[in-house]
Amino acid sequence: MQEIKADIDKNAKIAVLCGGMSSEAEVSMRSGKGCYDALQRLGYKNAEMVVVDKDIAIKLKDGKYDYAFNALHGKYGEDGCIQGILEILRIPYTGCGVMSSSLCMNKEYTKRILSTNPKIVMAKSAFVKKGDDLFEKTKNLTYPLFVKPVSEGSSFGMTKVDRKEDLKSAYETALKYNDDVLIEEFIDGFFVTVGVLECNGEAFATEVLEIRPKTEWYDFEAKYTQGMSEFICPANLSPEVTKSVKKAAVEAFETAGCRSVSRIDFMMKDDIPYLLEINTSPGMTTVSDLPAQAAAMDINYDNLVQLILNSAGLNK
Repeated sequence: MQEIKADIDKNAKIAVLCGGMSSEAEVSMRSGKGCYDALQRLGYKNAEMVVVDKDIAIKLKDGKYDYAFNALHGKYGEDGCIQGILEILRIPYTGCGVMSSSLCMNKEYTKRILSTNPKIVMAKSAFVKKGDDLFEKTKNLTYPLFVKPVSEGSSFGMTKVDRKEDLKSAYETALKYNDDVLIEEFIDGFFVTVGVLECNGEAFATEVLEIRPKTEWYDFEAKYTQGMSEFICPANLSPEVTKSVKKAAVEAFETAGCRSVSRIDFMMKDDIPYLLEINTSPGMTTVSDLPAQAAAMDINYDNLVQLILNSAGLNK
C-alpha cells in the first residue's frame, strides 16, 4: 500500500467541515465522518468535526483553526461561499478555490469555459432560464434528453426524458432546485469518472472508474446505496482510450482553474469521453467514487485523506 508522507504538522488544529445547508447535507455528514476518522488514525488528534450552519464564520474564528478540510457538498460548500469565508479568515483549506468552485457548481458556465479547450468534448445542450420558452430553446436537440438543475449535485432534480410530451414535467422538477436548467442530449454510452489530485502542485489523474448502476442511470439511489452500483476499476478500456480519458480529465481540471482535488465525470461512446461535469468537492463516503479510484492506485482511504490535506492552501 502506497504511503503518503504528511506535509502538515500532526499537532495542527483541523476543522473538518461537514453538513451544511444544501440538499446534500446528509451525504456531507457521512463524508465528514469518514475524513475525521481517517485524520484521527493518521495522528491528527486536534482534528474536529465542524457542522456548518449560518454561524460558521464565528465557529471558525473562535476555533482558531490552522486548516480546514472541506467535506461539504452542494450549495454554500461547493460553490465558492465557504471558500470565500476561509480566504477572509486566512485559513488554508482543501479543495478548489473561490473561482473554480463557483464556476464548476454551475453546469452551464462550466461548459462555456471548457468549450474554449478544443480537446474537451461535450454533449449538445440548451440553457433554459426561468421564463424562457422551453420548447423553442430545445427545438434543435435530439431525444432522449437529460434535464438537470444547473447548480445541484448528487443527481437531485435530474430526469431522463424520452419523449417531448414529458419534457415540461421534467423541467418543472428541475425548477424546484434552481431557476436555471441545463438540458443535454443523452449520450447512449456508459459512465466513467476520473479523480484528479495534486501532489506538490502537479495535477495527476487517478485510475478510470466505470460505474454500472442497477438503476436506469446513475441517480441518487445508485450513488449512495450499498450494492446499487457495480464499480469496475480500472475501467474496461484499452490503454489508448484510458490515456485519453485521463488526459481529458486533467485538461478539464486545469482549464477550469481547479486545484487540490476534483472528480471529472464522462459518458463514453465510441471510445470518445463526453465530459458531463466537474465535481470540486467529491464524496468521501464508503461508497463514493474517489476512494475507489484511489484504492485502484494502491492509495487507501487514510492516505487519500493525507494527500488531500497536504494540498490545503489559499488563493494566491
